[in-house]
Amino acid sequence: MIKPHGSDILQPLYVADPDARAKLAQEADTLPSLLLNSAAAANAVMLGAGYFNPLSGYMNLADALSVAADMQTTTGLFWPVPVGNLTRETGITAGRRIAIRAPPVEGNPVLAGRDVEAVETVSDEQIATMAGQIFGTNDAGHPGVATFTALGNQLVSGPIQVLNYSYFSSEFPGTFQTAVEIRGEIEKRGWNKVVAFQTRNPMHLAHEELCRMAMERLGADGCIVHMLLGKLKAGDIPADVRDACIRKMVDVYFPPNSVMVSGYGFDMLYAGPREAVLHAVFRQNMGATHLIVGRDHAGVGDYYGPFDAQTIFSEQVPEGALAIEIFDADHTAWSKKLNRVVMMREAPDHDKDDFVLLSGTKVREMLSEGTAPPPEFSRPEVAEILMAHYQSENA
Repeated sequence: MIKPHGSDILQPLYVADPDARAKLAQEADTLPSLLLNSAAAANAVMLGAGYFNPLSGYMNLADALSVAADMQTTTGLFWPVPVGNLTRETGITAGRRIAIRAPPVEGNPVLAGRDVEAVETVSDEQIATMAGQIFGTNDAGHPGVATFTALGNQLVSGPIQVLNYSYFSSEFPGTFQTAVEIRGEIEKRGWNKVVAFQTRNPMHLAHEELCRMAMERLGADGCIVHMLLGKLKAGDIPADVRDACIRKMVDVYFPPNSVMVSGYGFDMLYAGPREAVLHAVFRQNMGATHLIVGRDHAGVGDYYGPFDAQTIFSEQVPEGALAIEIFDADHTAWSKKLNRVVMMREAPDHDKDDFVLLSGTKVREMLSEGTAPPPEFSRPEVAEILMAHYQSENA
């Protein structure tokens, strides 16, 4: 199986031993607490689950600045996006042991114990510089920039010991999986070449066919549809609805033991190319050998070029930095000429009218009105789930 990023074996920060975990939880009740924001809590979940291997905790300011600028830590580890704990909280000092608590869960239970190595003030200028480097813009209208610049100016760094996975394991018990669990499932299924498909949306016919194309062209043993379960921007489809849509599509239209449906506990960054590289890092950690990177991967609005998330791998990721390989994909759509889904770049004799293309706005309007998109765009079973969701929202 493919090695994790940066180490020979996966090093999740979740305390797996029940006795040790109970002891740490008991200790946490006596410690000063720091209530995390959603971004820092999601980082803790990803660290605990092994997705952010080989990091041992939250980055300090020197590492955060280095990663934002050059995609590597001060020790030379390749990493595309800072993994920090920016906060507005005061009263925490270096050298202390503290308990960190998860914000979206009732009662704010302890998420992890941690040793505080440093508490550093990040200037507004440094925040702005990092935002520009990570997101490629400082426009406050960009949802990732807006979130990042509002987190606070106190950076609390140091190793952590994760005690639970916040709300992800309880709200998505059949879907949320750690990198450790996914590696185990890959091994159990006997897969060697594994394609990962990132999604934060329900999958329509074009997405389904893209997964099928990648598996066939790569000779892959299977595909992992790996959905984000964390915080999205307003208007995006809730995770439970996406989950139901994807599972229905896989159950009906893929052969047994060809597709895994899984999810991970992280908030969407909308960082385009940088986030695509982060996706590759943690898909390697979970055991995937290939990641599908399509048009405008992890993008939002018009902030990135349609294929910037592909070219970053050839132009900015150092050779040998990652073991996972990228499957470059174009926009896929139903061809009226060929009566099948194709990558648009592979149909040079087509013009726009030769494809079945619907805008997101148009699809939402149709679903809200109880009208299913055409079968060339969406599977009827998926459309039925989405129509029920939109109609319940409008009731």
